[in-house]
Amino acid sequence: MDTVAKNPQSHALALELPQEVTHVQAQEAGALAQRVYAFDWFDVEEELNDYGCAMLRNLLSAQECDALTRLYSHETLFRSRVVMARHGFGRGEYKYFAYPLPPLIAELRATLYPCLAPVANRWNEAMGIDVRYPFAHAEFIERCHAAGQTRPTPLMLQYATDDYNCLHQDLYGEHVFPLQAAILLSDPGKDFTGGEFVMTEQRPRMQSRTEVVPLGKGDAVVFAVHHRPVQGTRGPYRVNLRHGVSRLRSGRRHTLGVIFHDAA
Repeated sequence: MDTVAKNPQSHALALELPQEVTHVQAQEAGALAQRVYAFDWFDVEEELNDYGCAMLRNLLSAQECDALTRLYSHETLFRSRVVMARHGFGRGEYKYFAYPLPPLIAELRATLYPCLAPVANRWNEAMGIDVRYPFAHAEFIERCHAAGQTRPTPLMLQYATDDYNCLHQDLYGEHVFPLQAAILLSDPGKDFTGGEFVMTEQRPRMQSRTEVVPLGKGDAVVFAVHHRPVQGTRGPYRVNLRHGVSRLRSGRRHTLGVIFHDAA
């Protein structure tokens, strides 16, 4: 199995909790933060290194999923709406949230980011990329805004029967955090059928590899935005990834996308 080269010292940093979070802080954190800190982030990093994606089961409760889905009809919460067919992106639509973000979405961004920043930094080191990411998401957003990337990127996607999302990458500007998350807000088999989250990975001089992620309601998938390192015979090299959603066979599907960089 091709993975990033193992480094025991680097893996000592991949703790169950983010490095700067003490046990007291974790105990005093809100319900969502406690769920995030409860994941085994060592295992999450291993999955990301091996496959370019990792699942976070039951990140959100059914009630939280339903509450977020209901936001879709509140136009004042969003800065723009995109009908995918108009741009050749697929079929269906999505809306980008405006600032200030709804509290749960802002908390997801701020809580997941510090758990993923060490992985992002190790990936960049392995790929020979000089960029390093600060621990706090607010500091990274300041970097984005200083470069003119000021538009928020968390979004909600809505699919109906026969809708799909073409393979793509969410880049948006010079400053790109290399990992993002998608959270399924609908119940597969009940609210919809089909509509699987899919990824492709293109390695040099090789055929593309496909990954299908079987999400349930409230599950998240964390995945590579653009590229990730893979260990080869001569050291790590970059592979290119894209993600999308297969065709819905029936029903309606909502997804929350949590992107950590803002857009130009």
